[in-house]
Amino acid sequence: MYAIAFDLGTTTLAASLVELSSGRLCAMHGSLNPQRSFGADVVARLDAAVHDPSAASAMTGLVRAELGRLAQSLLQQAGVGEKTVRLAAVAGNPAMQHLLLGWPVETLVRPPFRPRQTTGLTIAAAELDWAFCEQVYLFPQPGGFVGGDTVAFLFGCQQQAPSSPALYLDMGTNGEMALDDGQTLWATSAAAGPAFEGGNLSCGMAALRGAISDLSLDDDRLQTSVLGGGRPLGICGSAVIRLVAALRRKGIIDRSGRLLTPAEVSSNLATRLMERAGELVFVLHRDAQGQVALTQGDIRQLQLAKGAVRAGLDVLLERARIHCDALQDLILTGSFGAVLEPQDLKTVGIFSEEMVEKCRFVSEGALAGVERFVLHPEGVPAVESLAARCRVVPLSGTPLFEQKFLEQIDFPA
Repeated sequence: MYAIAFDLGTTTLAASLVELSSGRLCAMHGSLNPQRSFGADVVARLDAAVHDPSAASAMTGLVRAELGRLAQSLLQQAGVGEKTVRLAAVAGNPAMQHLLLGWPVETLVRPPFRPRQTTGLTIAAAELDWAFCEQVYLFPQPGGFVGGDTVAFLFGCQQQAPSSPALYLDMGTNGEMALDDGQTLWATSAAAGPAFEGGNLSCGMAALRGAISDLSLDDDRLQTSVLGGGRPLGICGSAVIRLVAALRRKGIIDRSGRLLTPAEVSSNLATRLMERAGELVFVLHRDAQGQVALTQGDIRQLQLAKGAVRAGLDVLLERARIHCDALQDLILTGSFGAVLEPQDLKTVGIFSEEMVEKCRFVSEGALAGVERFVLHPEGVPAVESLAARCRVVPLSGTPLFEQKFLEQIDFPA
């Protein structure tokens, strides 16, 4: 017998097939969230759903069909039939889970920003128009912007027994984060936008074939790695952060985030700086079919995203009255396309030196938590108990967050 785990992300979807008797991971698959045609982030999609019921219905149908397609692909990869699937489990942020269920989203866009149901939910798969299993479990949603994906990430990390105080960060479109002080899980979400996953950037793309997934800038020579080989079509989130950090260390980007002009650069990297459509860009690749370039606007998008995330972390630490020096563990995850280097996160200003020393990366954190759930003998009560420990800290309209955000826009000196 098998179970299917889903990570219902705003930008990307991930799914895996798990054999229940052995715990063996039999297949994995992922794709872009088809709802992106209604907006790159949660706020845009919620706005579309509130103002147009047909848009909400369309987003529900799109994501149900795509998750169903991923499930069928997993079964084909493993060579097993639908009748062997006992359970499917889904973790996503509250907006994604509401849209999947076809629930109204008005409570998510107006104070007090609460989901329709905060506890987990078990429903018949037929309610989602799925025929590949009988039951579906949806993870608890502690708050309007702290959802099942955060709970799943935390649940997956528990088997590694992190030492408290521990900080958890999922650097995706919504920048979910939690701080465990040993008793309470202080949790929040910073509207980072899709920049960390390659979205909203002129050169950005998800970690799919053709994306630059890694790069190095040594002796003024740029070397890139492209997923699947061939010519690059864009750059994924991990490589964007790697590139901006490298350019910052080389002095090609100043502290305010400004790209220097070719005349200001004495090295051979000046040849990669040029003006395009009235905007300064740094060219990564150029051929007869086009070019992949980081623009000044792309850097600004990353600054807004990293400023929001770091400000959110600072607010959590202050609310829990914990200094970053006291952290015993810092666990990072996200759909970047590659492991992020903690030093790069320090260079762009997301982590302090103390955080870098405690940081470790977990691949597909939310999906790993869903996989642990389907294998856990007491999965539902264990997940519900964990979610009940969460205390949601709102950031919107909070003076402390606004102050920290403005402080964190620039890059560190």
